[in-house]
Amino acid sequence: MNIVVLQGKLSRAPEERQLRESVLATYEVTTRDEEGPAITAPVVWFDPPAWAWKLDAGDNVTVVGEVRRRFFRSNGRTDSRTEVVASTVLPTRRKAQVARVIEGAIAELEVA
Repeated sequence: MNIVVLQGKLSRAPEERQLRESVLATYEVTTRDEEGPAITAPVVWFDPPAWAWKLDAGDNVTVVGEVRRRFFRSNGRTDSRTEVVASTVLPTRRKAQVARVIEGAIAELEVA
């Protein structure tokens, strides 16, 4: 099962990319353990709701989704990128919503 729960701070405001059939929000979420180094993960969210663009650098967010590696052509060669494809991105302060989304992800694990 490929389920990710990522909680951290946005290291920059979301950026918008127009695709042929959808809109893509790109985020960078930085996590930090008390004793470890900061780790930044790229996150993409297809067709996010309008409020998603109001998130800003420094906001604490919880992301639920899956890890994906995609391949693409760049400068005449094949490159790849591993990223979290979000099904949901929520401000962490919305504790009840965050709990419901995480519970739903756990329920998916139990079904598998």
